[in-house]
Amino acid sequence: MLLAGATAAGSTLLAGTATAAHAAPGRPRRVLRAPALAPGDRVRVVSPGSTPNPASMARGIEILRGWGLEVELGEHVYAKYGYLAGTDDQRLADLNAALNDPGVRAVFAARGGYGTQRIVDRINVAGVRRDPRVVVGFSDITSIHGKLWRDAGLVTFYGPMVNWSDSRTGPESAEALRRAVMTTAPVVITRDPAETAAPVLVPGRATGPLLGGCLTLISTSLGAGDAPAFDNAILFFEDVDEAPYSIDMMLTELRRVGVLSRVAGVVVGQITNSVGAPDEWDAVAMLKDRLYDLGVPVLGGLRLGHGNGQLTVPLGSRATIDAEAGTLTVEPGVRPR
Repeated sequence: MLLAGATAAGSTLLAGTATAAHAAPGRPRRVLRAPALAPGDRVRVVSPGSTPNPASMARGIEILRGWGLEVELGEHVYAKYGYLAGTDDQRLADLNAALNDPGVRAVFAARGGYGTQRIVDRINVAGVRRDPRVVVGFSDITSIHGKLWRDAGLVTFYGPMVNWSDSRTGPESAEALRRAVMTTAPVVITRDPAETAAPVLVPGRATGPLLGGCLTLISTSLGAGDAPAFDNAILFFEDVDEAPYSIDMMLTELRRVGVLSRVAGVVVGQITNSVGAPDEWDAVAMLKDRLYDLGVPVLGGLRLGHGNGQLTVPLGSRATIDAEAGTLTVEPGVRPR
């Protein structure tokens, strides 16, 4: 997003829209925020990728209902088609219905896995443009975040899905998600020294819209309709089960196509289960090699992603990275009702 556009957006986001900017691929004309969720709101759970586990879903639904939300399930949430939660048409129908039903105030992804990129180009964003609603998910759902940002300017939420695991996402994770979607408080994420990428740090401060998600999905979306423009943005990425050389390859791709030369700063979330050979670079050494020469602040070690204690962050909201303080501060992802 052009710096002037990002600055204008920051002053008016709470009203739900931002000053119009010149249309360009990956840059929305305006920024939209949904109203904060409140007890009694209808929310819909859909499976754009893989099929969730019924027992884990029951726990996630229990948490949402504990906040007073009325939880509905998409028709094909538990469907199976190969390794997908139903056919492309079934998964797309559930997602489009949730995004365009005027009574649905939030759309929660059941789980990630794989499959969203097979349907993302056919998402109908008309209802979101008319009536913004909360959208939550991570991992494979990165494609939906990018699509809704590009085509509707919607601020969405990168956080836990309804296929809930208390061992991975305990009470702090649940409260972080609730606070992000049901209050208008800013979101502040602090570097966790225990995280793999915590030693990755380039001092400095930078501000811009927070964009990104799972690095694999960012990489495989480049050039497609769900790839945001990262110009003057704070790029956030995380990933799971990728060896250091694989993350290197994806970051090198972002360098070669010019993405990393245009960002205002970089936030590294949870780099989970990234294991290389004993005599090769580990994840930290690789990240330092690929990020330290960009000339922008870099902050690693935030609990955003596939690891334990996952927190929630708005994507598309204006964010400030303070690498030396170890904080990422993000403007609210919802507006007052």
